[in-house]
Amino acid sequence: MTTDLCGLTALVTGGASGIGLATAHLLAERGADVAVLDLDPSGAPAPLRGFTADVSDDRSVRLAVADAAEALGGIDILVNNAGIGAAGTVEDNPDEQWHRVLDVNVLGIVRTTRAALPHLRHSSHAVVVNTCSIAATAGLPQRALYSASKGAVLALTLAMAADHVREGIRVNCVNPGTVDTPWVGRLLDAADDPAAERAALNGRQPTGRLVTAEEVAAAIAYLASPAAAGTTGTALAVDGGMAGLRMRPEPEPEPKP
Repeated sequence: MTTDLCGLTALVTGGASGIGLATAHLLAERGADVAVLDLDPSGAPAPLRGFTADVSDDRSVRLAVADAAEALGGIDILVNNAGIGAAGTVEDNPDEQWHRVLDVNVLGIVRTTRAALPHLRHSSHAVVVNTCSIAATAGLPQRALYSASKGAVLALTLAMAADHVREGIRVNCVNPGTVDTPWVGRLLDAADDPAAERAALNGRQPTGRLVTAEEVAAAIAYLASPAAAGTTGTALAVDGGMAGLRMRPEPEPEPKP
């Protein structure tokens, strides 16, 4: 395992489960001192440092970021991963749910980055990585609200990259496909036919399987590392080829004689 992050500090939101936890573990394995912000940080074991925060509450975020920065001795890497999902067409989700999802998925990034910027400005290796989604660039059925929030994350990433590049702060995002996380597991459990729904999700990615949280974490770690020092304003797809490939249907098997 490379130790290219030795001497660096990292803050990961939503870091107690799924992609966030996989990312926090990988950053720590590669040498970073890592703090996790989460509603329930108990899922992030040592050596990860856990701090309780609700990204939809500005005061909560500011206090947690300040505490994490003090414990770490600064912030070099910020991973904005906290987010929530939603299913439905544009007519299915009430206004309250729209406000809630946008508040967490978009304004959560705003609040955390805003609180972390004073610390990032003191770093000689300052980088922000946002967790976006394939939903930002591909029309997915039954994901109107979620897609709108992630489209905003993609645009926000590009704007942040432009705003802060001359301060020496890089900003990028990852665009995962469907990832085998607890949230996806809950969606599958709620389906009328979970096995058929899983097969459909597997089938829409050209690799024929869901992306793993560890694969997304590896992409985040790359963007956060010195190896990506020349990369900013970029969206890195980790989607099994879903965004760019147009596969022909597999041929029907030859009938047995």
